[in-house]
Amino acid sequence: MKLRSELARYGLAAFCCGVALAVAWPIDAPSSCFLLAVSVSSLLGGLGPGLLAVALSAICFDYLFLHRTLPPATEPATYLRFAVFLAVALVITGLMEVKRRVEESRNRAEQSLRQANLDLARVSRVTTMGELTAAVAHEVKQPIAASITNASTCLRWLGGDTPNLEEARAAARRIIEDQTRAAEIINRIHLLFKKDALKRELVDVNEVIQETVALLRSEATRYSISIRTGLAPEVPSVTADRVQLQQVLMNLVLNGIDAMKDVSGRRELTINSQRGQKGEVVVSVSDTGVGLPPQQIHQLFNAFFSTKPHGTGMGLRISRSIVESHGGRLWAADGVSDGATFHFTLPTHAAIDE
Repeated sequence: MKLRSELARYGLAAFCCGVALAVAWPIDAPSSCFLLAVSVSSLLGGLGPGLLAVALSAICFDYLFLHRTLPPATEPATYLRFAVFLAVALVITGLMEVKRRVEESRNRAEQSLRQANLDLARVSRVTTMGELTAAVAHEVKQPIAASITNASTCLRWLGGDTPNLEEARAAARRIIEDQTRAAEIINRIHLLFKKDALKRELVDVNEVIQETVALLRSEATRYSISIRTGLAPEVPSVTADRVQLQQVLMNLVLNGIDAMKDVSGRRELTINSQRGQKGEVVVSVSDTGVGLPPQQIHQLFNAFFSTKPHGTGMGLRISRSIVESHGGRLWAADGVSDGATFHFTLPTHAAIDE
């Protein structure tokens, strides 16, 4: 396969020189035609085919044009043209090769950067899930405990002198519902750990918010924090990676919970969604915690900066990176009375078209 590709590249150089000869012969304009052949060969084929085109062009120039009798082509200016052609052809070949190598190097660097960002985002997800172990265990424990209760009820209805089949069926259906809920919780956790390529699809932002709240509600309850949502029904779907969007929301909600752990007053986390003035989706996460330090607010999204004693300083940085990769924006603001608010936007198809 590689040999066939090499032959195709060198064959392209020979073909370009043949076309240049066919065009240059009747109009006696070898320099322009062969320079074009060398440029095309170098650009599409690389250094080797470019040098082959230079060699073939030089041979054709020497044997077919320098000693051409009709029209005469032996005046000194013709030899000067030939020398200039060779010099320019070699320069063009070199420049094309340099350009090709620079582009390849840049593409490799961009690919490495994208992979590094993906790996870093996955590490952040795993770190976040480590903090959620107790909450996740509680979430899974609830439907399992409910299933055991419903199974006992089902056996009791079936074990009587007169089995109550209708009640037994209802208990069996509740068991199925409980186990389905447990499977959904486990599946959401599994998705956060997976190292897959990004999957952009139409996502209902309100649905993702509700899933995130369901996953983190027990963690909030542990610290006597209430979670309220104000989800606008007219919010359109966005094209996004569902797991990454959930990761952003989890980071913001966990930050809010962490900011309210030691607050003695009201502990309330509010998540709102609405449609922006330009048609984009706007999501805000507000808490009634300790607020943001005014002198450090501009550093919040810097890598490795954290206001928490044991924070990694990567959650907000990665969250902003994810939002910006979706064409949106993430920023922070102090609350009107207390706490802090984080806002992020996601463009919809309509907003992008405009």
